[in-house]
Amino acid sequence: MNRIGKFHKVSFEQFKGDWQDTFGELPEEELRGIYEGVRLPARATSGSAGYDFFTPIALSLGPGETVKVPTGIRAEIDEGWVLQIYPRSGLGFKYRLQLDNTVGVIDSDYFYSDNEGHIFVKMTNDTNQGRRVDLDAGAGFAQGIFLPYGITVDDDCTESRNGGFGSTDQRRA
Repeated sequence: MNRIGKFHKVSFEQFKGDWQDTFGELPEEELRGIYEGVRLPARATSGSAGYDFFTPIALSLGPGETVKVPTGIRAEIDEGWVLQIYPRSGLGFKYRLQLDNTVGVIDSDYFYSDNEGHIFVKMTNDTNQGRRVDLDAGAGFAQGIFLPYGITVDDDCTESRNGGFGSTDQRRA
């Protein structure tokens, strides 16, 4: 087994700003309680490939509803590896819970972004059976898998990132 990464919590200040941007204002004491309850991703068994990501609060999604979850997590990843985020298999199978970007791709250099590499998971209840998805606080809702990747032999990229969604497109303009 390759040991190529480590999960960390983002700072409280980063979490606070991202949480309020997503869910609105909360009393600081309540928000600090949510932050303190953030669990680092973990594997359920020694044979598990995926690291479960846990809900920081209870979530309920009706048919067609979407939520963007600031996880409070960042991933320090060795160069040559990527963290891919998927919905938990059971939630996708039972409820058609889907990530809005299909598969989240967390690059190794995202850890050093101004937002501390804060990982967000945006998901939609895409049920065609009218089913509601109810997740308790601390429930596993997504899973991350570390995978190696390669580059082309003539790749000469030397740019670095500073941001999340769309930040690498800005470099090509």
